[in-house]
This record gives sequence, structure tokens and C-alpha cells, in this order.
Amino acid sequence: MAIRWMIYGANGYTGQLVAEEAIKRGHEPILAGRNREALLPLAKRLGLKYMVFDLSDVKTVSEAIGDLDVVYHAAGPFSQTSEPMVKACLATGTHYLDITGEYTVMEAIYKLHDAALANKIALISGVGFDIVPSDCLALYVAQKISAPYTIDIGINTHIKISPGTFKSMMEMSTGGGWVRRNGDLVPLAIGAGGRRIRFSHGEEYAIPVPFADISAAFRSTRAPNITSYLRMPRAAGMVARVTAPLSQMMMRSPFIRHSTINLLERYFPGPTAELRAHDRCYLWARAMNREGTASAEAWLEMPEAYRFTAEIGVRAVERVVEWHPVGALTPSQAFGPDFVLDVPGVVRLDKLVS
Repeated sequence: MAIRWMIYGANGYTGQLVAEEAIKRGHEPILAGRNREALLPLAKRLGLKYMVFDLSDVKTVSEAIGDLDVVYHAAGPFSQTSEPMVKACLATGTHYLDITGEYTVMEAIYKLHDAALANKIALISGVGFDIVPSDCLALYVAQKISAPYTIDIGINTHIKISPGTFKSMMEMSTGGGWVRRNGDLVPLAIGAGGRRIRFSHGEEYAIPVPFADISAAFRSTRAPNITSYLRMPRAAGMVARVTAPLSQMMMRSPFIRHSTINLLERYFPGPTAELRAHDRCYLWARAMNREGTASAEAWLEMPEAYRFTAEIGVRAVERVVEWHPVGALTPSQAFGPDFVLDVPGVVRLDKLVS
């Protein structure tokens, strides 16, 4: 199908991967961002059109995207960039997709559900790793029992992060740890609440982290208690708990944040093509009722995180134009719990061999 769409933040690490995947699948997205010097060589290399504009004025953004079907927003940190793009999409009737993992951004977007319905568009945050796999797996296990009360999600990845991902992680970390309890977001000290989780490849130690699952899985499943865990060596979890207050205080300094980002952009460009081709990620999710008498769990084995994000992102663009869901939705609400399986190499398991 001919889809008129834009990748904003196309010159970033993930944006470039999405653009390359889009070409493989026969698309010609417009590449966009605020840096002409970064966009021009990318557009020439890929043979795609490009646009240069920043997000400081909603009217300017609306004029840039007015004739598009979809905007794929890949410019983080999303707490600073998503609001003007979402407002422009609402004004122009353009579907909005992003790859945020920031729960605060999702909370803000979910409040625009009625506006999205009125404008007949979809606002879908988190159409990448980790939200697509964790959200789809959470809904999958939740649908296996009656009245799910608790959802636990475990993520195991050796991901080498890009500068853009680190920006979003800084936004999350400055607010400390959070979990969902009785429907509310409540704080939890970084490094506290660690446990062992049996992933499909073996048992690992993991700690609660404020990933956006605490918003997405809550919206998808309506289970009032959500905890998202990240695999981390026990010693590292203990260090994180001790150093978290100082780290949070330091990262609230604009100078330190800016200096850290500049350092990352210079020396840590993200995983190589070889890592993207061969690395694997693992997820686990369990749903349980209030009494603890019924539960269901499942596992995912899947390709490397950035590779998966690029492949699922283009499929999300295709699906949103084909299905035309409306409202502020999670990926699994928009496309169903099996959406994660659209990417080759993703395997879902209901049982593990002892």
C-alpha cells in the first residue's frame, strides 16, 4: 500500500534503522528532524525526501505533516518532544506513533484518548522494544485468567544502548523507581524489590525498574498491580540502590546531563550490525488473580532490541493505516497480543521444559 508517512528524528540511531527497514518493505517515508547537516547525507544515501523543522511551534509542525497518514516519532527524550508533535497530529488528523519507554509520556498521551477519538486518529506510544513485546505478552497472559490482579514482567537483554535511548533512560531515572499498586503509581527505591526470574534460557536476578510497562500494561490489562523487572546481577542491583540518590541528583543538573549526552554520542554509537544480527532478548510475564488461585505465564525469545524496533515499527505503520484504530492506545490494544509475533524470529512459549 502507498503510505504517506514521516520519520521524525530520522538521523538518530533508531530512526536510521527504521528508514532502512522501510525501504526494504517498499516504503518511501519522508525523513525529518531539526538538523539539516545530519539529514541531508542520510536522505542522499537512502534516496528519500527530507524536511527540516523543529518542534518549537505547533503551527509549523502542523503545516509540515498536514498531508501525511502517519508520523513515526523517534526523537527523544519524548518528555521534551512528544507534546508538540501529538498536538500537531490531533490538529491535522494524522496518526501518531512513537518509540518512547517513558511512562510519564504515556500517562500524558492516554489522557488524550477522547481527543484522539474525536479526531479519528490513533495515538500509540511504545511501538518498539521493550513496550511491544512486554505489552503484548502482558495482555496475552492476562486474557488467560479471569480478573487479573497482578502482572509481573521480566526483561532480559544485553542491549548496548544508543545515545537516544540513554536520553530517555535519564528522564526516567531522575524520577526514581516506580511500580503500580492498587491502580496508582507509587515510588520504589532503585534496587529494592529484587527477585529471581526464570526466563526461557535460565534463571536470572532482576530488579524493578520504572519502564513504561507500569502504564502500558495497566491500560491494556486493567490489572491494578504492575511491576516491570530488568535482569541485573545482584551486586549491580545493590550498587544501584546505594548510588541512586546521588545519580538522580547529578542528572538533574543540566550541565551534567548535557555533558553526559555529548560523551555518549561521541563514544557509544549503539550496537553494531553484527550484534543486531545475532543478539537475542528474553521476556517473561505472569498474571495472577487477587486470591492467588489462578495464574498464567508465558515467555518470549526474540531478536536484538534495535533490530526488533525497526522491524516492528514499520509493521506498526502499515497496520495503523490498514486497520485505522482510533484513540490513545497501547500496541496490544491497537493490534492485538499476537502483534509481536509479526517479526520473524520471535517465539512465544507457554511452557518450559524442565
